[in-house]
Amino acid sequence: MKTRMTYIPIEVADQFSDFIIKRDEQVLDAVRARARDFSTISILKLLYQLKCSAMTFSNLYVKSNIRMKRSFLNYLHLCITYNFVRKEPMGSNMVYFITDKGRTMLDLFTQKSI
Repeated sequence: MKTRMTYIPIEVADQFSDFIIKRDEQVLDAVRARARDFSTISILKLLYQLKCSAMTFSNLYVKSNIRMKRSFLNYLHLCITYNFVRKEPMGSNMVYFITDKGRTMLDLFTQKSI
């Protein structure tokens, strides 16, 4: 499995440290890191942002720190297809919510202190 460099929000990096091989510099509220299983960490970044509250497309894109919009769209579509995330129109915006299935997915990877 090939490792890739990515930007991960600091709180996500702390929560899912198993996926991080090496941390590099910190840039604002994210850390540049070499990560294993890039697809899983990208999905977790999306779900983690929606954990606390619903977000518009723009807010979710910025907060997730998935830098390439095409990749972001692919991961968001995957989350919607597998019912981890649902979207609803609100006014002129589309708002995204995490589903119970998405919370379960996130909980599977969340480190619990014993």
